[in-house]
Amino acid sequence: MSWTRRFVLALSAVLATLAAALLTAPGAQAHEERPVTFPDGSGTVPKLRTGEPDLLVCKTDRTAFESRISRFPETLKTRNRTLYERCAREGYRHLQQAVDAVDRPGLTIAILPGLYEEEPSLPVPTGACAALDAPKSSLGYQILSYEQQRQCPHNQNLVAILGKKNLQIEGTGASRLDVVIDAKYRKLNALRADGSDGVYFRNFTAQRTTFNSLYVLAADGFVIDDVLTRWNDEYGFLTFASDHGLYKNCESYGNGDSGIYPGSASNINDGRGYDVPRYSIEITGCRSHHNMVGYSGTAGDSVWVHDNEFDHNMGGASMDSAFPGHPGLPQNHARFERNLIHDNNENYYPYVADGTCAKPPVDRGYEQGVVCPQISMPPGTGIITAGGNWNLYEDNWVYGHQRTAFYLNAVPAFIRGESAWGKQTDTSHHNRYADNHLGVDKSGTARPNRTDVWWDGQGSGNCWQPDTGAASPGALPDCGARRGDVSGGADRLIGEPVKLAQLLVCADYNVQARRLPAGCDWYGARGLQRVETQLALGSALVLALAGFALWWRRLRGNRLAGAATLIGLTGLALDVAGSTLALTPTAVPALALLLTGVWWTLLGLALRPTRPVLAWTTVVLGALTLLDAFDKAILMVPGIPLSPAWLRLLLGVIWVLWAVVAAGSRGPAPSGPDPAPDATQAAGTSGPESAQDPAQADAASDPDPAHAQAGATPAPDPEAGPRAGTGPSAAPGTASGATAPGGASGAAPGTAPGAGVTPAEPRPHGEATA
Repeated sequence: MSWTRRFVLALSAVLATLAAALLTAPGAQAHEERPVTFPDGSGTVPKLRTGEPDLLVCKTDRTAFESRISRFPETLKTRNRTLYERCAREGYRHLQQAVDAVDRPGLTIAILPGLYEEEPSLPVPTGACAALDAPKSSLGYQILSYEQQRQCPHNQNLVAILGKKNLQIEGTGASRLDVVIDAKYRKLNALRADGSDGVYFRNFTAQRTTFNSLYVLAADGFVIDDVLTRWNDEYGFLTFASDHGLYKNCESYGNGDSGIYPGSASNINDGRGYDVPRYSIEITGCRSHHNMVGYSGTAGDSVWVHDNEFDHNMGGASMDSAFPGHPGLPQNHARFERNLIHDNNENYYPYVADGTCAKPPVDRGYEQGVVCPQISMPPGTGIITAGGNWNLYEDNWVYGHQRTAFYLNAVPAFIRGESAWGKQTDTSHHNRYADNHLGVDKSGTARPNRTDVWWDGQGSGNCWQPDTGAASPGALPDCGARRGDVSGGADRLIGEPVKLAQLLVCADYNVQARRLPAGCDWYGARGLQRVETQLALGSALVLALAGFALWWRRLRGNRLAGAATLIGLTGLALDVAGSTLALTPTAVPALALLLTGVWWTLLGLALRPTRPVLAWTTVVLGALTLLDAFDKAILMVPGIPLSPAWLRLLLGVIWVLWAVVAAGSRGPAPSGPDPAPDATQAAGTSGPESAQDPAQADAASDPDPAHAQAGATPAPDPEAGPRAGTGPSAAPGTASGATAPGGASGAAPGTAPGAGVTPAEPRPHGEATA
């Protein structure tokens, strides 16, 4: 088998492996729950009741109670003492006891200041509850049905609120830290409200779970008001498959996934454009900080997020369609406005690398600032949209990020478990980033982001405000004054190839296995460690070797080809430099494409006389490269389903193989500039009769004796001086009348033109010079 066939087979195997990896990407599960449907939407957002509570919860240690209320305002102190006296007579010592006592809708439970560890709920399940038949999640916990949750409410929950309607639970302290519900890392959830429409939580702290602190599932109507959640393996607040929800004045930190997660919010606006009648969940006045991500929205549909602060996380906020099992995918219709999203540059991956996150949760040090990131997340990012549609990001302050302010990439539908071809490109479309304050805080102080935009290029209808700073790509569609107005828009079915490779590499993360992908700068790779730089360097070396071999073997004496090769080598070097973190958002990548395109174009022109098909293929490759430079730096080319980079990549593979074959095959020797008419006359050639076509030249240069016997010239006398076209001074394989690299036809080095040179006699077609 020839080496060319081996190369083609090896390349095909690599491409097939890459395609298989893309199509079998791991279906990581950020949150796995029983099959659940959205509420019918007939509910309402509950209102705070201010009357006297129906049920009371308190501890019996009066001294501890007095210590907790000692700094309260006098009026609040008096009220708590009155409630304590009543609670001592008729109240409960554990919140779960009070919840179990709720026998009708519309009751209020008041929790007096204290630490509530819910001791009766903490033991591991026994008897029938220890042998429930239920599937297991990828994280190891059982996915219980609603009936199983009712049968064994404390298998997973410290406090289980199941089917209670219009229930209000509130702390009576001066702040949310006066009432603390602590799961001590022994339960998945501190509080779980399941199928409890109209539930209202207010003024307490929930903490230290192996999943999330406060979980609301399948509720039509809920409020989370002035609640703090912290130090959880996964989430602070998780609301799932719910409608008519309101988060306000909340706080969350120290969570391995997100502080606030309105997952699978009711998909009430599916099929609509930007204008919608209402949102299913509103989040306002909250702060989420020092988490993996401040806000997470897998299938976070129809969520209005305004006037919040997301800071000092790895990422500020994310919307995505990347995890199966979430109703409402793909994600759509989130609206972010007037939020402070800044300084999200924390990097918690070293805690995974050094084994800290492999310890039991109680020993990891969450209370000292440790966070164990549960999924892949690019640190230093403001807002991430991984496969979402019709999202609005307007009038936010986004600043101080070491990676980018806005990050947008597509997620094929097979990632979420849908195999229909028609759905594979149904994200990311119609995401509008307009009128935001980028790189500056509210006081007007400059706090630049490294870049303002990172986009893989896929999707239609996406647009950005015209005043964005550094961006990748450099050319972005502009948002018009009205929503839906886009100038310079594109409609691409797939993202840029190098960015797709980066996303594929970076997705191979697993916190349980302590697997951090090599080659991904999210996890600390720099310089030549980064997959983008490795790809750029590898392709540059392959192209440089193929191009140099082609020039050396076929075009060495051609000045145009020589200049083109120097330009090409410069362009390839700049392409490697432009792949680095520092230079990616600059003009260097586009300049590299420009120079590489010029190289291919000029090289193609130089090849025309001898190899016209390869020549025009090279010119087309050059034109595609120039178009790619224009597409990335000036204006995205409209009306094409793929970026020019894909066409350039595919044709480039063919060109490399072709160039190597052309350089290695037997053919005419390197040729110099076409001789002047009088020089041609002096060389004894005139008219078309003496010209050789490429096939005859190939035959003339063939060293096979069977081809060279006829008309062969005897070897010259060693004593004799060199003659034109003969002997060692002639370029190897030079046919009679060809110009040697030195310029004069067959002249010895240092010999003046024409001196001692005998014009070569015309030979019959196909006759070679020995």
